[in-house]
Parts: sequence; structure tokens; C-alpha cells
Amino acid sequence: MDVNDFCKAYGVERRNTDSMKWDALEERFGEKDLTPLWVADMEFKTVPEAIKAIKNRAEHGAFGYSKVPDSYYEAFFNWQKRHGMIIKQEELRFATGVVGSLYAMMHAYTQPAEAVLVCTPVYYPFFFAINGSGRKLIECELTNTDGIYSLDLNRFEQKIVENKIKLFILCSPHNPVGRVWSEKELLDMLEICRKYGVVVVSDEIHQDYIRSGSNFISSSIVADGKYKDILVTLTSGSKTFNLAGLIHSHVIIYDEKLRERYDNFIETIGEPPVNIMGILATEAAYRHGEFWLEGAKALVQQNYNFMKAEFAAKAPNAIISPMEGTYLMWMDLRSFIGTAPTVDFIQKKCRLAVNVGEKFYCLGKGGEGFVRINLGTLPKYVEFAAGRIIENL
Repeated sequence: MDVNDFCKAYGVERRNTDSMKWDALEERFGEKDLTPLWVADMEFKTVPEAIKAIKNRAEHGAFGYSKVPDSYYEAFFNWQKRHGMIIKQEELRFATGVVGSLYAMMHAYTQPAEAVLVCTPVYYPFFFAINGSGRKLIECELTNTDGIYSLDLNRFEQKIVENKIKLFILCSPHNPVGRVWSEKELLDMLEICRKYGVVVVSDEIHQDYIRSGSNFISSSIVADGKYKDILVTLTSGSKTFNLAGLIHSHVIIYDEKLRERYDNFIETIGEPPVNIMGILATEAAYRHGEFWLEGAKALVQQNYNFMKAEFAAKAPNAIISPMEGTYLMWMDLRSFIGTAPTVDFIQKKCRLAVNVGEKFYCLGKGGEGFVRINLGTLPKYVEFAAGRIIENL
């Protein structure tokens, strides 16, 4: 689908709809008069068949407790086959979201005060789950070479050994730097984790937003599934189809012993019932949403290409990391604003509400001068943001 046609068909105004992104600006940023490109959702209606599924159930009018139909498993498993993943029904659990599942991971696979490893800069709710569960957060900073990020395996292994790491949270594709890890990179990480008995939780929520030329490899299929016995995979249709508010996600646990540990923890807090609207909409999106997704990906690619070209022409010292995956662009503005608090520039001067780099490090240090910009939006907002940043540099 042409990008203009996609925007015309699905673009929607979200102000005054109790949108977190648009209507909670004062609560989250202390000011209302900002243009938001922060939280990872979109200004687009979801897949039409998903909307129809919700409408049909709404017209039925009864919203009692519901079960997951067999047809849902079929739709989800078929979708995951595009990533080479073969999932059995007994391996799948449901949750209210990937972030909530991270808290469950802490309790299922670690004890209080044990160490959990993340690779920074990384999606900041990882920090909340670790610290909020009384675990010890250990950061292994990725190596940044002119905006291209990689993992120093020696540093990674050293962090695991020195801190007796029990759990590693892998972000794949990596949010915010946009890396899509190669199979070799994943193999190296997983092999080190196996060597030291570390359980790996792979957050693969952005698996469907992969830029042309990159190839997403699920951790579960590395070396023909060799590491499934130390692995838990977290996914959701929420990012793929803009369904985050329907509160529905997946926990995939391949190993029987790991499943038992997870199930034993869930018994202590009570398994949450499924959200029937989330089930119905997600199933419909998996069955009918490929055309919609291709339009959304084309839009993200166009927005990214615009940002790259605009800054190359007018502010070439700004470094935009290659966005191999996700729809979140990572930009280094340190050559212009130094290491002063990023919010002073991006919010106070540019009047933009974005996630500043400091948020993606546990203590903030190291993220000064970086911003994450959500490109899953209408081109007019991306063009406005580029103009505001460039004119204030």
C-alpha cells in the first residue's frame, strides 16, 4: 500500500481520547504544549478485521469470563512460523503485557538480591522490573561505534562471572538502538549464558518491524533450538498492530522445568484471566493484518529515510543509528548539545516530548545528548520534529 493511502485510510486524531501519548503530557512531562513522539504506539487505526471483531463482540453485549479458542492458537502459531518458530500449545502462557511478564520472570527465576543483567542503553521498564522486585541490576553497556552498536563479549562474560548473574534480559530487536542481532551474535550470548547457568528472557515484541536488508532471528531457533532449555520468549501483537491498550501478550516457555517454575510463581499471585477483546482483535490481526503491517512498515521506512536525508543535509554531525528493527529512531546530538541534560534542549527549546537518552541507563549517566523518536506516526509530526530540532541546534 502506498504510504499516502495508508495514512489516509488509517490515520487518526488521538487528542482528547485519553491517549497516554497525547493526553498525559502534563502528567509525564510537566507541560501540555508539546508534540509527542515518545511512547511506542501509533496514530493509526488498527487492522479493519480486528476492529470488526471487537464490534461484533460488543454488539453481543455479554462480557463475562472467556477462554482462549483453538482458532487463536492456530492464528498465532501460523504467524510465528514466518519467523521460523514452531510453538506447541503447552509451551504458551498468556499475560497482560511484556512489562508485567518481566516482573514475573524476576520472581520465577531469581531470588531477592540476586543479579540480573541488561545491555544498556535499553528499554527502561527493564530497570523497573529488576529494581522493583528487589533484585540487583547489572548493566553491560553496548559498544557505540559512530552510532552502530555491538556487544563486547568479554565484557558480557566478565559481568556474568563477577556478579553471579542468574537472569539475562535480552532485547531483540534492541530498543532503543535499533539493532537486529545476527544469529552469530545471539549464539555467542546464549552460549555464554549456558556456560554459567543463566536463564535468558528474550523480549521480542518488535519482531515484526524489521527493515529491509535485516533478518530477525528469534533466540528460540538459534542453532536449531539448542538453547530452548534456558530460554523464555516474550511477544505480543501490541506493537505489530497498535493494540497495546487491549492488554494481551504471550509468554513462551519451551523447557518443562522452566515452565514449572513459572507456573509455580503464577499460582502464588493468581493467573490473570484473558482479555476477550485482546484475544479477538489479536487473532483477527494475525489472520488478516499482513497487508496493514506492510503499509505500516513502509510508512516507518519513509519517515526514517526523511530524517536521515534531512539531517544529512542540514545537520550532518547528528548521528542517527541504523534502524535495523523497531520503529524507534535513536539519535546522537552530543556534537551540538554536549552532555548537558537532554531535556533542556529537546523539550525546553524544541518543544518535543520524546524519550531522552538518560532514561535508557539505570542511573542516567551515559545517555546525555541522545534521544529516541517514535517514527510510527504521521509524516507531518516527523517533519515538524526534524524542523524543530534542526532550527534549534
